Amino acid sequence: MHDGIQAAIVDAPGAEPRLGPVVLPPRTPGTTLVSVVAAPLNPLDLVIASGTFHSARHEDPYVPGSECVGVVLESDRHAPGSWVYAECHASPDTPGALAARVLVDDDDLLPLPEGLDPVLAAAVGNSGTAAFMPLVEVAALRPGETVLVLGATGAVGRFAIQVARGHGAGRVVGVARDRAALEGLLALGADAVVDLRADEGAEELAARLLEAAGPVDVVLDGVYGVPLEAALQVCAPRARVVNIGNPAGATARIPAGLLRGRQLTLSGFAGLHTPLRDKRAALTWLWSALARDELQVGVRTFPLDELPSAWRAQAASPHAKCVVLPEGADRPRPTPIRREHTTVTHTPAPPDPGATADGSATAADTSGAGEQDA
Repeated sequence: MHDGIQAAIVDAPGAEPRLGPVVLPPRTPGTTLVSVVAAPLNPLDLVIASGTFHSARHEDPYVPGSECVGVVLESDRHAPGSWVYAECHASPDTPGALAARVLVDDDDLLPLPEGLDPVLAAAVGNSGTAAFMPLVEVAALRPGETVLVLGATGAVGRFAIQVARGHGAGRVVGVARDRAALEGLLALGADAVVDLRADEGAEELAARLLEAAGPVDVVLDGVYGVPLEAALQVCAPRARVVNIGNPAGATARIPAGLLRGRQLTLSGFAGLHTPLRDKRAALTWLWSALARDELQVGVRTFPLDELPSAWRAQAASPHAKCVVLPEGADRPRPTPIRREHTTVTHTPAPPDPGATADGSATAADTSGAGEQDA
């Protein structure tokens, strides 16, 4: 057995994580021991911990964390000392990434490109693939098409704006609740933004979407509910709509005549159910764009011993990635962190009255929690 390591522990559904020691089991063939250098927090982590996620519920204590970047310590397949990106499937039997070290199946690791900033590389993983794969692989975005991003100010939405622009979209429009955050999307490549308004019906919202976007070819929907109903009304014939989350509601009305008359394609994407090998092309594009300074990533970093602050910041729907940095990780060689892309915080973010305890957004807070299923 390995010595006890510092880790986040969720004791029961709905509990905020605490810090404590855990003992990892011995490494077995087919697994790799990784020293965690940077572990992003995702809405997925919070909603699983809440006990309300549709695909996973853990009654017993477990270490959360769905992804990280780190350094290989022991492995039969990956060279010790090499930098890797890891996906983790946290459960009571399999500790996740919010710890000093993690055991990962060999198939859930990818080599990290040489010289890439580990914090930024980690930050684009889950959220970046949740933007790239629905737009490029599911919807098959073509140059010149118009893209509408619902939930555009969250991490996934901000990546989606940049991915759409990077793949030749003719017009990109971001939709979310926070008007100030929406304005920041114009610098990322959005041509226009539309704010969601409380108690506005689908018809009224559709009129404003049509004015901003015109007929839409591709919709990345991170909110569902009324905003999706409005987006469907402005879809061009044969438009493709991909849903990745539903903080605005679990249901939406989809008129049969509209669906058939415009021959729309509606799909769902969940990165949780997508093997890492199928994400490799997306991550390669994202990391390459990052290396060329063609991808802007807002990051807030927290030491592991301030995880509760990071957890609350994520629950408040931040317009940046919250990344946890374990102290004292085994790092055989330094890799610089480009601080111009990060904001280090050591204090809790103020609570957002629109945020739910599980870290997703309420129906009124549809700014960008679409990655909750990613």
